[in-house]
Amino acid sequence: MFEKRFYYLIKIQYLGYRFHGWQKQPDVKTIHLMIDRTLKYILGEKRFKTLGAGRTDAMVSANEAALELFIYNHSITDFDEFLALFNHNLPQDIRALSIKEVDKDFNVIQDSKLKEYHYVFSEGQKNHPFCAPIMTTILEPLDVELMKQGAKLFEGNHNFKTYCYKATDKGEYVRDIVSSEIVDNTIYTANFFPEKSYVFKVIGKGFMRNQIRLMFGCLIKLGRGEVSLDYIKNSLKEDSTEVMDYIAPASGLILHALDFE
Repeated sequence: MFEKRFYYLIKIQYLGYRFHGWQKQPDVKTIHLMIDRTLKYILGEKRFKTLGAGRTDAMVSANEAALELFIYNHSITDFDEFLALFNHNLPQDIRALSIKEVDKDFNVIQDSKLKEYHYVFSEGQKNHPFCAPIMTTILEPLDVELMKQGAKLFEGNHNFKTYCYKATDKGEYVRDIVSSEIVDNTIYTANFFPEKSYVFKVIGKGFMRNQIRLMFGCLIKLGRGEVSLDYIKNSLKEDSTEVMDYIAPASGLILHALDFE
């Protein structure tokens, strides 16, 4: 029997602090599990499938992420009604932002897209505990001005094997970073935030496992005086065999925006 499929792109946001990442795993709570569980409840007997635009690690949040929803033999006729019902039943730390219909040629995983990641941090003091879900606190003072110089070195086309978790000799590690910078944090605010905080902003098409956290881990070491700007330059060379040994904590990382070209 012929089955007709309907295709939808859904943008979502979530606080990842209590979840074990995006991907479904046995016996733990994940973003994908909670989304599929909610869809199963609101769609009833309608058969469906979901695919995420990318995986986020445990405790990583998203201001704007995406998933593709396939529904078999039934279409969504009222997007506003669907979003309202979806959000009413999702847990309070996940929210659906938008939904639109796409054609069968759209592929949420393979279609070209730009991802913008933010890493929110402060330095030199202990913060209010409420900061913990979205801000990493580096207790010792950091040379942030030097870290800003280091962040710019990641821009362009480089070999990022040093910044891939458990890299092998068989992977493809050349990546193009459109933008990499550290700026004062005016994006994420709360009355319990420290007076001064920062955002490491990175934009690119594709990132490897733990790449942003390893890049920022290197910048922390730079700010502590443990490595130099030349170290970062050499780590990005084609013949680099360096292995980065410090992964920055997950809870400061946010998938800020996802734009399909």
